[in-house]
Amino acid sequence: MDQATPARPAGFWIRAVALALDVLVFLLVQASFKWMATAILGPEVEGVDSPHGSAGLFTLLFSAAYTTVLHTVAGQTIGKSLVGIRVVAVDGTPLTAGPAFLRYLAGFLSLLPLGFGFLMAGLRRDKRALHDLIAGSRVERRPRRQATHCP
Repeated sequence: MDQATPARPAGFWIRAVALALDVLVFLLVQASFKWMATAILGPEVEGVDSPHGSAGLFTLLFSAAYTTVLHTVAGQTIGKSLVGIRVVAVDGTPLTAGPAFLRYLAGFLSLLPLGFGFLMAGLRRDKRALHDLIAGSRVERRPRRQATHCP
């Protein structure tokens, strides 16, 4: 039988790589929104309120839905999946929609001042950032399965 090793908290750097990968997803989505706006509405006009600016709003809404839904359903975003970490509640149970959305919103607080809320993950023993403390979540490395050898 396979046994899982205990989950370890994910530290600052691995979380930073996961965030960078997710930001790439957001940038691709924003570029797609801008391309669609240009294809539908024509080129951007300077000096006039442009509907192309709504691409930023749609990207913000996408990022909220992306992080909330993926943390609720899978416990991880694409970036977190690629680096092997996941988000769970403090007690180790899957995160529900309310705390997942609160975690997303609190992520903006973690940016202030100068990203110190994110740096907390590197300074605290439990590796929880400000948004984790607010939402009652933690980020852990996915447990690895250890295969038992049969004689």
